[in-house]
Amino acid sequence: MAEEIQLYSPPNLEATERLNERSFWRKVNRFARRAGREVVEKALWLYYAYKRPETPAWAKRTILGALAYFILPVDAISDLLVGVGYTDDLTVLAFAVGTVATYINPAVKEQARQKVVEWFGE
Repeated sequence: MAEEIQLYSPPNLEATERLNERSFWRKVNRFARRAGREVVEKALWLYYAYKRPETPAWAKRTILGALAYFILPVDAISDLLVGVGYTDDLTVLAFAVGTVATYINPAVKEQARQKVVEWFGE
């Protein structure tokens, strides 16, 4: 069983609606094709960087914020809008990637690449 990571616990949501590792994987699995390879890859870079014990707390907080935005059903631009729905998600993820880039090492990128290939193919 996967370790549960508390990604975000907004005060106005019930405990059953908290965002955690299962929420992340559920969203990625459900919307990977629609979100596209680039969005999914950036989310996975952040996810795997978060899992590294060497990633400092400040970087993990940045990652959690970006992943929470990705997971939350309420966005600046609805994910259901074809063609533009994930542009805000990609922007937030790209900003987080730039901020914590030092902790996204080749091993993290390889883990993400393998998962992306599993879902999208070469």
